Amino acid sequence: MKAVVVNRLARPELSDIPLLIDSELPEPEVKPNDLLVRVEAVAVNTIDLKMARAKQPPQSPDRVLGWDVAGTVVGMGADVTGFQLGDAVFYAGSVLRPGACSTQHAVDARLVGHKPSKLSFVQAAALPLSSLAAWEALFERMRLPRGPLQQPTTLLVIGGAGGVGSMALQLASKLTEVRVIATASRPESQQFCIDMGATSVVDHSQPLFPQLKAMGVPVIDFVLCLTDPAPLMTQLADILAPQGHVCSLVEASVDLPMNLLRGKSITFSWEGMFTRSMFRTSDMARQGEILNEVAMLVDKGDLKTTLQVDLGAINAKNVMQAHQLIGIGRMIGKVAMGGFD
Repeated sequence: MKAVVVNRLARPELSDIPLLIDSELPEPEVKPNDLLVRVEAVAVNTIDLKMARAKQPPQSPDRVLGWDVAGTVVGMGADVTGFQLGDAVFYAGSVLRPGACSTQHAVDARLVGHKPSKLSFVQAAALPLSSLAAWEALFERMRLPRGPLQQPTTLLVIGGAGGVGSMALQLASKLTEVRVIATASRPESQQFCIDMGATSVVDHSQPLFPQLKAMGVPVIDFVLCLTDPAPLMTQLADILAPQGHVCSLVEASVDLPMNLLRGKSITFSWEGMFTRSMFRTSDMARQGEILNEVAMLVDKGDLKTTLQVDLGAINAKNVMQAHQLIGIGRMIGKVAMGGFD
């Protein structure tokens, strides 16, 4: 089958963007709990850049990237239920298995949802990873209240214009009654945050507390941090309400000064979207359930794709271009591609 793989002979440490090449690989093995999916579209995320640079033993198979997928079920293992051949699906999968920049891909069915019917495959491929990360962070890590509020509650999404941020803004604004505030530093990214559901936007390149105070928000109850939390810890301790909650998706560059949060009894949580698949937790199937809920909300018109750039066919050249766009660090929304040459 056709695949885009990381070039073993390249020296990723000498380049910001590791070299990818078009290749041919054997078709994947289908395990009892697996779906075999014909890949119709993939989106690219920062995890792809990280995995492209990761060291790999010389004897290991060629590394295939791609953990944001939409496709068609063409086979399934003996233990799979809830799917039929021909079903359109979308999912993120597991980083412990090959990614989906290939014409066929095997994935544990428990991690898979049915694709929103109103979206194209390319539009749908932009959703799984960011939807799962945002949903888990908001509703499972921080337990953002989804019913009527007893008192005004605020959520600050730091880095609201990215893939996860733009989904978090939509989910919080559509499924809760909390006041949703985003951070963004450029006019175009600030407008995108408003379009995604933020009621207001502050500039994260400037001190946060004075901006929030000026808009009448003295404290924040929940913070979703989508950038390195280390440089922000002092600010987070200042802006968070007593007994507030911060959830971070990004690994800290240095050890975090957690004592800063102690006086206010602030809770700090990590969100790792691949935790369930990596450790095969007993609730792995929750990811498939979340994706089905997201698909329902999309088809109802409550959520929309965050796709901003469609690069065309899935090939090494286009995947490399996607890596370059993400590597710059100024990407708004998601970049994806569909079909093979």
